[in-house]
Amino acid sequence: MTISTAIDSEDSRTRSGLGRALAVINMIAERSPQTLGVSTIARELELPKAVAHRILKELVGDGFLGFDEETKQYRLGPGALAVGLAALRALNVPDIARRYMVRLVRATGETATLSMRQGWSRVYVDQVLSPHEVRMSVSLGTSHPLHSGSSSKAILAALPDAEIEDYLDNHGLERVTPATITSVTRLREEIARIREQGFAVSLGERQSGAGSVAAAVRYSTGQVFGSLSLCGPQDRFDPRTCAAHGALVAEAAAEISAEIGFRTAPRQAGARGGAVSDPQPLALRT
Repeated sequence: MTISTAIDSEDSRTRSGLGRALAVINMIAERSPQTLGVSTIARELELPKAVAHRILKELVGDGFLGFDEETKQYRLGPGALAVGLAALRALNVPDIARRYMVRLVRATGETATLSMRQGWSRVYVDQVLSPHEVRMSVSLGTSHPLHSGSSSKAILAALPDAEIEDYLDNHGLERVTPATITSVTRLREEIARIREQGFAVSLGERQSGAGSVAAAVRYSTGQVFGSLSLCGPQDRFDPRTCAAHGALVAEAAAEISAEIGFRTAPRQAGARGGAVSDPQPLALRT
């Protein structure tokens, strides 16, 4: 009994120390590339300054953190990078996304798809089919431009403005169907709308007679992996259904992004939108 208590007590102290070290690492990671001093870390984590300093010293010694002698500030070190890269290598986004796709199909009865960005296009990499007899299906591995359809537009809208400008300036807006947006001005307006509501809508833009909604999926770095979508016959995608399905897709895309390490920036008061980290509306340019 005494031995068990001693072991439990020691384990509790170890866990407490480990928990404090992880809190320090997480705080510095979340503020990166900003660097932090020991006083800020101790104050915000409610640690005694001596305890915070000891933890930081050990993490620097192990190479997990870096320390600037001139500024007396801490940052992530090569050890953290090695762990982060190992975690990224272990991630299989389609495997992670599939259970969310299954959940979406069960909730809506429509087909769920996952696309991956590939340069200035995107490729279907997975789908979970609708249980309806009349349903949408896609050809996996097929490539589509970034302005055609909700899966493509969700990716395009999530890119940095400079990349969007590159696409608009240097890649023709090919007409895939009569409903495809081929006007640069209209596409800019559409990008602003997608960023505002958090998901993209397509009614026959990539495939005539098809309706879909989609939202972007992001890596931990904020870069766009691709997009998650729900699709089906266009007559089942009225405005109310698009709004409801779009909200579900945006939520699922945000959860997948979080699971692969993406952290959303704090939202401004009164802001609206979905799963991206609040990029500003793309300025209309004529």
